Amino acid sequence: MKNNSIKTVGIIGCGPSGSTLASFLASKGMDVTIFDDGRRPDLIVGESLIPAIIPVLRKLDLEQRVADICQHKPGVSFTLSATDRIDFTFQSLTGTPMPTYAYNSPRPAFDQLLDKRAEELGAKRAKVRAKVERVDGNQIRLAEETLSQAPWLGGKQPDLLVDATGRNRLFARTLEIPSELGPRKDVSYFAHYEGFDVQTPPGQVIIGRLENGWCWRIPLRDCLSVGVVLNKDDAAKFGATSEERLEGIINHDPLLSAAGKNRKRVTEIATYANYQLVSTTGHGPGWVMVGDAFGFVDPMLSPGMWLALRSAELLAENLHDLPGYAQEMRKHIKSWMALIEFFYDGRIFAMYKTGMFFEKKFPGKISDAMHEFFNNKIACMASGLTTTSLFGHTLLQCCAGPASWKTNPATLAIR
Repeated sequence: MKNNSIKTVGIIGCGPSGSTLASFLASKGMDVTIFDDGRRPDLIVGESLIPAIIPVLRKLDLEQRVADICQHKPGVSFTLSATDRIDFTFQSLTGTPMPTYAYNSPRPAFDQLLDKRAEELGAKRAKVRAKVERVDGNQIRLAEETLSQAPWLGGKQPDLLVDATGRNRLFARTLEIPSELGPRKDVSYFAHYEGFDVQTPPGQVIIGRLENGWCWRIPLRDCLSVGVVLNKDDAAKFGATSEERLEGIINHDPLLSAAGKNRKRVTEIATYANYQLVSTTGHGPGWVMVGDAFGFVDPMLSPGMWLALRSAELLAENLHDLPGYAQEMRKHIKSWMALIEFFYDGRIFAMYKTGMFFEKKFPGKISDAMHEFFNNKIACMASGLTTTSLFGHTLLQCCAGPASWKTNPATLAIR
């Protein structure tokens, strides 16, 4: 059912999804209030962006400001072993509507740009850690002590409340909404370092396959973000504290230890868990979820920030059709989960290695054309352009079987 009576919107939380939604709605002349106390951790996961985020930044008239603080990102490399590296470049997107680059963003400075833009466009702010109350089963409202911090609302509840509290998932906890969990029970530790050897080209993100799990190296302008992701039980073998575990894993992995032999950690260590989670219900009477509050996926292909901004963009476009918004958002999340699984179980890497084998054995125009075709299709899906494409997912499924004839995906899987 469509609701055309929404005039005032209260957004709880001012992370990327909340501030972006506030910007889009305020630019349409809507009465938007952000409820947020301004507190942010120093380290936030989601530093590596994908090309699909660029059009959203342009709609916000923010790309130049983002470029001024971010590191240009030309692509991603996967290191499967000390001698096995696969390089992907966004130049494969040439000829598509998608930009051929992305950025690596310093958080929370990136978030602050989005936050400031919302204020510039007219969003109001109540500096308070919002509290909500459950009413009549599946409805929700601001607590009076929170509502009083926005006197311009005249004591009236907003027509629509938006949960943009990220992984705190305020509405889901208040309404006891269950969630669908992903198959992996991983934990992540990451920090910023100086002194790490930086790969070329500048800004190229490195995803490494560990003995158990995987790691990332994300170049920022003045440091390197280094993180490890692995099963909780495996992580515990490296020590009792987050510092012992992160440093122990870096020392244990040949590639990380070699690149980081002169490293100096310049931040505290952040810990994240539960890397795949989707709320079974993303909206209800007078309320809706955006960003991580709705659902988040494994960060291997860096879709988190784009999903946050895309959810805000989708909701702004479908404000009077919450079921339609929720259905489309769930489609995006599920599509990314399915794509990421091709990397975890090794099928993408098997396809690549088998393809390279045949390209060397049967060189020529046909092999070159097939190489360019598949690189483009995978790049389009991993960039966010065609992630939800049925054709793309079907193509990957069809190619996975023949690829295993030459290369066993299980030998390349991320355990």
